[in-house]
Amino acid sequence: MRILLLNLYYPPDTSATAKMAATVVGALGARHDVTVLCGRPSYDPSERRPWRFWQSELDTAPRRATVLRVGSSAYPRFQMKKRLLNYLSYVVLAVPRALFVPCDIVLAMTDPPFEGILGAFVALLKRKPCFYNIRDLYPEMALGGSLIPPGRLGRLWERLHRWALRRATRVIVLGDDMREHIIAKGVDPSRVVTVRDGAEIAPPGAPPPALDPQVLRAIRGGFRFVLLHAGNLGFYGAWETLLEAARLVEDEGIGLVFVGEGAQFDTVRAAAAGAKNVRFLPFFPASKIPSVLAAADVHVITVKRGLEGVVVPSKLFGILAAGKPVLVVAPPECDAARIALARGCGLAADPAKPAEVAAAARALAGAPEKLKQMGESARAAASAYDRLSELQRFVKIVEGAETS
Repeated sequence: MRILLLNLYYPPDTSATAKMAATVVGALGARHDVTVLCGRPSYDPSERRPWRFWQSELDTAPRRATVLRVGSSAYPRFQMKKRLLNYLSYVVLAVPRALFVPCDIVLAMTDPPFEGILGAFVALLKRKPCFYNIRDLYPEMALGGSLIPPGRLGRLWERLHRWALRRATRVIVLGDDMREHIIAKGVDPSRVVTVRDGAEIAPPGAPPPALDPQVLRAIRGGFRFVLLHAGNLGFYGAWETLLEAARLVEDEGIGLVFVGEGAQFDTVRAAAAGAKNVRFLPFFPASKIPSVLAAADVHVITVKRGLEGVVVPSKLFGILAAGKPVLVVAPPECDAARIALARGCGLAADPAKPAEVAAAARALAGAPEKLKQMGESARAAASAYDRLSELQRFVKIVEGAETS
């Protein structure tokens, strides 16, 4: 098949969707001709591109693909208002260019946040099937983060998004909670499928990764027991609850460590002022990820109430593969909470109840044998979410267009 993939970001962009787009291209490109229609690099790129209406590149790693870059603006991602210009300029230039790309199907991802609508529109004009891979669910994400106010814009966006969801041949989502959320919008359940990001699973007998003692010391730093949140500090997390829970266990040797940055970093750091057992560290290089994962006693995953099924934290699977327990501070409907409880590899706590989170932390810190069992259960559970197997499922779903 000839596949047209639409996503603003693509390497050398470093966003999660850029990396996932490259992964999908690698999987699909083994048997199909893939063309990526993206914009100029703007998301912390390792390289820049000069402005052109459009330019063509050949991506040969890991599979051969044609990359078409339209001349979108390339403002840094932290300049939110100007970033909107990146989105709009991409749309204005990408739609007409897409009409001249031969393809059998259109595969849309979620950058910009209305990419699914754009993909459905392009597929309609080209009279081709549309596959929609949702990473985050909009407009709920925009409303939940106060990026747009409730009102006409949100209602129009939601109406157009439901149209796109109904038009899609398949809607591919990251978790069962997101699947249920979309089905509740009136979409045929048989057309909404869950394909998780998964994790790379080491083969049996593989030696454990070498750990960096400096990373371990930086994270543990004198705490008896470490709760670690490694990842973006976005608006989706129950940060106030986590910080209040940390204060409740401040004199018990339990530390809460944040590794990463994000839109809420300054707010969270200011709210933690005066807390003796809260530490903030920047992201470590990718080569140090095994050390970051190993440094924690328990990893924290959080989704505040109202965003269950809207955002799906895929870092869970890397944590499981590292054999680490999780404390999921999220509603029980969240995919991560369901998996942790069903697999016996962690605990869940209400994201609006600091005392419940503190009690869960104490329970984990006070039961080393139980913690060890949870770690073993985590490692055992990880094999069910092997990244290669999930990618193979993704490819089979897209290939179903040949007979649809």
